[in-house]
Amino acid sequence: MASAAFVPFAPPAIGPEEIREVTSALESGWLSTGPRVRRFEQAFAEYVGAPHAVALNSCTAALHLSLVASGIGPGDEVVTTPLTFCATANVVVHTGATPVFADVDRATGNLDPAAAAAAITPRTRAVILVHYAGRPVDVEAFAPLALRHGLVTVEDAAHCIEGIRGGRKIGTTADFTAFSFYATKNLTTGEGGMLTTASSSVADQIRTASLHGMSRDGWTRYEHGGSSRYDVVMAGFKYNMSDVQAAIGLHQLATIEARLDRRNAICARYDEAFADLPLVSFAPVPAGDRHARHLYPVLIDAERCGRTRDDVEQALAADGIATSVHFRALHLHRFYRERYGFEPGRFPHAEYLADRVLSLPLSARLTDEQIGRVVDAFRRVMGQAS
Repeated sequence: MASAAFVPFAPPAIGPEEIREVTSALESGWLSTGPRVRRFEQAFAEYVGAPHAVALNSCTAALHLSLVASGIGPGDEVVTTPLTFCATANVVVHTGATPVFADVDRATGNLDPAAAAAAITPRTRAVILVHYAGRPVDVEAFAPLALRHGLVTVEDAAHCIEGIRGGRKIGTTADFTAFSFYATKNLTTGEGGMLTTASSSVADQIRTASLHGMSRDGWTRYEHGGSSRYDVVMAGFKYNMSDVQAAIGLHQLATIEARLDRRNAICARYDEAFADLPLVSFAPVPAGDRHARHLYPVLIDAERCGRTRDDVEQALAADGIATSVHFRALHLHRFYRERYGFEPGRFPHAEYLADRVLSLPLSARLTDEQIGRVVDAFRRVMGQAS
């Protein structure tokens, strides 16, 4: 039975501090890339422990510029997972290279090192690792592979800002790491992203590439005593972050650990409430790792549950509970089917998860009452009384 108490999927947790900082940015007279962006970059680099961070307008831009800076282009191949958002592979296409999918580990949803190794050819130049749902990838397993074949490692950490793998923060475990600040992400700037790297020269190259290839940005040219002169040193892109976005990000970053604590508490409540349900479970996170808890995915196998994922999704929607699917296997989308000839059955573990996964509401903004609504509705749909 439908309820008026609608529970959104991932409402952003925005507080008065972010609102005041945005107002201050608007009143400052400087809206584009400027002092707040620089402060945000410095604070973010410090948070993840990376030598350099470059603020951009999306995680997609960060992924794209990682490949551009690595010189990847036509004739090259990049190995990645089909269980991801389309941006992960789209950026490969934008460079003129070919995305090559490899299957995932069914227990984690992350790229399987053995499958990735089998997908490498003499044309392979890079591997993009995706931290699925916020669970850190076993990056150590890919290090020998990258070394042996001379591969660039790029991490798509759109889900994994707070993640830790083997005691190391995500953002320090690859040549490049791309983060997302989209509206639903653990840290939001509305739209936005960040790229981290250990190389100062590459960070400078990416910063230049992000603003049309201009040698000097607007803040440098128009601050007091600046010169309006600049040179165009490459055919760049329009990928820069604005100070208005950074104003939100600065305060989001200051409270990121508190929001993670809240999401952890919600996930623990879900874990306890659903422990007796016939769900397929992902493997536990290894000791020493920290899951960023971007998503709470459940796996609904019709043979065990008596209902398909789509049945459950529709029933929850009718009861006012918003959910999402992360993800439909990317190789089965029309563009990739038609351009690269992919067919069902090519990556069975990714397809198994894609056919069964349903992400339940998760956000630090959700109240205990709303989480209780989700628990009750999900148990009811699954045929178990609370």
